[in-house]
Amino acid sequence: MADPPPAVARPRHLRLFVALLALLLAGSGCASTGNDGATVRMAQFPWSAAKLTNAILAEVVATHPELGVGELKTIQVGPATAWAGAQRGDVDALTEVAMPNQSELAAKAADRIELVHPTYSGAEQGWYVPSYATEPGQPLAGLTDVGQLNDYADALGGRLVDSDPSFLTTEYNAKRLAGYGLDLEQVTSSEAAQIAELRRAYERRQPILVYLYRPHYIFQELQMTKLSEPNPARDDCYTTGDGACAMPAYSAWTAGSTEPGALPPRFDALLRRLEIPLADVEEMLKRVDVDNEDVELVAGDYVAANPDRVRAWVGDAA
Repeated sequence: MADPPPAVARPRHLRLFVALLALLLAGSGCASTGNDGATVRMAQFPWSAAKLTNAILAEVVATHPELGVGELKTIQVGPATAWAGAQRGDVDALTEVAMPNQSELAAKAADRIELVHPTYSGAEQGWYVPSYATEPGQPLAGLTDVGQLNDYADALGGRLVDSDPSFLTTEYNAKRLAGYGLDLEQVTSSEAAQIAELRRAYERRQPILVYLYRPHYIFQELQMTKLSEPNPARDDCYTTGDGACAMPAYSAWTAGSTEPGALPPRFDALLRRLEIPLADVEEMLKRVDVDNEDVELVAGDYVAANPDRVRAWVGDAA
């Protein structure tokens, strides 16, 4: 299963990871385009949407030599390591930068690399229940808002089924439970275990409360209802605030180097036009994460099926 984009990894021995990042970007993890052109060093976050975005870019530059890219060199790293590499000048571009979650990391590298364009935006995250469970006569009938959850705690088994305990969003959810004064236990393990439990509950038509984010393939598979929030998202909610607020919708951005000559101009322009509808991302994620299709195959199919969109990305280089 894919790690959620909102999560910010905290790798140990960061200096060692950054050194490894520089080494691998310098000489391995290459995606050759077969063109004579510049080498672009790209970090790749370890979730499927990031792999898809980079694979789509590789497919586009392979068929458009006029973009000036001869080789994409990528390495899979967590956000903290990737941005540390960008701060050192070892990374030329990043995709799937989850904002606002990675805003502090991006700010530290702002003198070398900048956020240039959202690939998609309005990606919601929050607490969801199966839609069937809220129908009349069902255990969660009438439940629409997070503030009502104490009234439905027994029906939910007193649990919020969350994801990996290392994810930043897991910390947010703990603060939300406390801030809203909810009598629910936060259950964490892994995203794979979380989704497996959700599927079991869905098959048995049982109520369950889960944290989910978009884009995610599960929305192509199950009908889920997002609970509304008593309070809107606030910038300080999970730092100096009480945690009693909505989780912000996030956007996935591309970022490119500001160093002169680091990116071919036409490829830089492509990054500034790259947009993929959220529904398209989720459809591709289902093929990769559920149907176990190869990322490069799925990316190639998408590029072939959307020539007008690719022409819009390539722009004057077409």
